[in-house]
Amino acid sequence: MFQTPRRLRLWTAALLAGLSLSALAAEGEVRKINAAQAKITIKSGPIANLDMPPMTMVFKATPPSLLNGLAEGDKVSFEAAQVDGQYVVTAIRKLP
Repeated sequence: MFQTPRRLRLWTAALLAGLSLSALAAEGEVRKINAAQAKITIKSGPIANLDMPPMTMVFKATPPSLLNGLAEGDKVSFEAAQVDGQYVVTAIRKLP
């Protein structure tokens, strides 16, 4: 069986989810940003597509440029996916 490289799967998930922030979007607050590791900690409400209750957790940003312009304390709407056992933010935008 053909195995898709991990990086390609991450980029594909980001591309597909990045087309729009849809009904899969969750809302939360940025608690911490680690740009060097492309990680973001978000205190969120429920994440329906991942069947997760409200919680604070660390996500990998895919692509890392999603973190540009974000700061701790920002209210955000975001989409997340599980790719290769890792939770990733695939789209994110600040809320007013």
